[in-house]
Amino acid sequence: MVVPELRPWRAAKAHVVRLADAVRPRLARVAAATKPQVARLARAGKPQVARVALPKTWQYTAGAATAGLALAAGVVTAAGPWDSSGQRTAERDRAVTLGRAGGTDHGSAPGALGRPRPAPSAGPVLTGLGGVSTVKSAPDGKALAGALDPLLKDPALGTRPAASVIDVTTGRRLYGSGSGTALTPASTTKLATAVAVLSALGTDHRFTTRAALEPDTREVVLVGGGDPTLTAREKAQGSASLRTLAAGTAAALADRGVRDVTLSYDTTLYAGDEMHPIGVDGNLARVTPLMADEGRTDDSTRGPVERVPDPAADAARRFGDLLKSHGIKTTAPGPSKATTRAETLAKVSSPPLSDLVERMLTNSDNDIAEALARQTAIATGERADFAGAGKAIGSRLRTLGLPVKGAAFKDGSGLDRADRLTPDLLTALLAKAADPAHPELRPALTGLPVAGFTGTLTTRYTDGASGVVRAKTGTLSGVHTLAGTLVDEDGRLLAFAFMANGTDGILPTTTQKALDRIATALSACGCR
Repeated sequence: MVVPELRPWRAAKAHVVRLADAVRPRLARVAAATKPQVARLARAGKPQVARVALPKTWQYTAGAATAGLALAAGVVTAAGPWDSSGQRTAERDRAVTLGRAGGTDHGSAPGALGRPRPAPSAGPVLTGLGGVSTVKSAPDGKALAGALDPLLKDPALGTRPAASVIDVTTGRRLYGSGSGTALTPASTTKLATAVAVLSALGTDHRFTTRAALEPDTREVVLVGGGDPTLTAREKAQGSASLRTLAAGTAAALADRGVRDVTLSYDTTLYAGDEMHPIGVDGNLARVTPLMADEGRTDDSTRGPVERVPDPAADAARRFGDLLKSHGIKTTAPGPSKATTRAETLAKVSSPPLSDLVERMLTNSDNDIAEALARQTAIATGERADFAGAGKAIGSRLRTLGLPVKGAAFKDGSGLDRADRLTPDLLTALLAKAADPAHPELRPALTGLPVAGFTGTLTTRYTDGASGVVRAKTGTLSGVHTLAGTLVDEDGRLLAFAFMANGTDGILPTTTQKALDRIATALSACGCR
């Protein structure tokens, strides 16, 4: 995933955007998408550690501002589709032009505002690239404190509010209030999961589900590869299709003259408990490397809903029904383990990891989050259970030079109240994702919901900062967080994290509005 070229264009009509000087951000491009990887077999040995170059030091150059500001100002959209290079088509087609306040259509969701508020003009992002810029220095810390301190004292933020604001250009903290205090982060944990898995596997990695034939027993094994977006629906909409896998498997069996098989399924890629510590909950299915449509019991694609008791068995049963529709007779499926002698009949692969990360962040998808945490563990040689995933996430962030002191990762989704993150770590994650030295981390920014426009921020910011703030939300009973990026009135790209613990008894929407007011004030603050 790469930040798009800011290519100016000449409009055919007066109301279209003006011509701007052509500029090209000096960012590294991610290599072309590789062919899908074959799913790991249980007996293949320990997974190899993904080869990721170790960073030198945690530093942010002017290039970080170029990349991050372009993202926050609306250059990168949250709507697809992906092209063959792994870059969203919309990224190439839309750019904020020099000399006028911009703004772009991010693909509004039902209930969202009609259009986002215009973002700051693109002039500031041209600094250092030969363009003329009027960008000012970073906000003054004392002035920021004068603007934000009163808002943080709002009773709606409970007994333990904390905050951090940093200048992404320099990495310097501009404002902090309890910024080193480790608090329950709720779903902003997904930012840590996103950065960790992207650093371990890269943007183009895909997860493969396959069907294998044991040569001597006519046993067909459906092998789970950890793809949380596998679907059995008629319209796959870019996801790996269980229907396609069944059709390919049936054709391969027919070629071998096989019409009657024993059906089984393999979930040995993961280890440990499948049940999250919160127990049975509509926000998350059992964590297994084999599931179809996240084990949902209706046609929904997001949000809480009742899940099937055993997602792997359910996916295998549906796979068997699809095989029968192609003339292959099967037994009722049961758990098994594919041997190294099993021959792959057919396979399907997930969208690229960059796409999964964006979907996870935009919709706060817990099933994807837990799958990506497990995949991080596998990629780094840790046990693929909750504990191993948490250890792997912490290890990857430490390798990136991020401030993990006090942090605790008990899951990948943030549903576990024992998770702990600091505002300093959240802002550091965002700044690292904007660093041009780490283009593989960019989806951790492009997947952020857009205020008043997409994902979990669709219905928020109706009275301020719509289309300007991009942030991940986090909500549990008594816990509310908001972490993201924005561009202030002087054109500086800022990363922020606002955390509120101890909000029990306070109406959730009241606390959310208090957090939104702080972000809105920050976006409108020159603060000198």
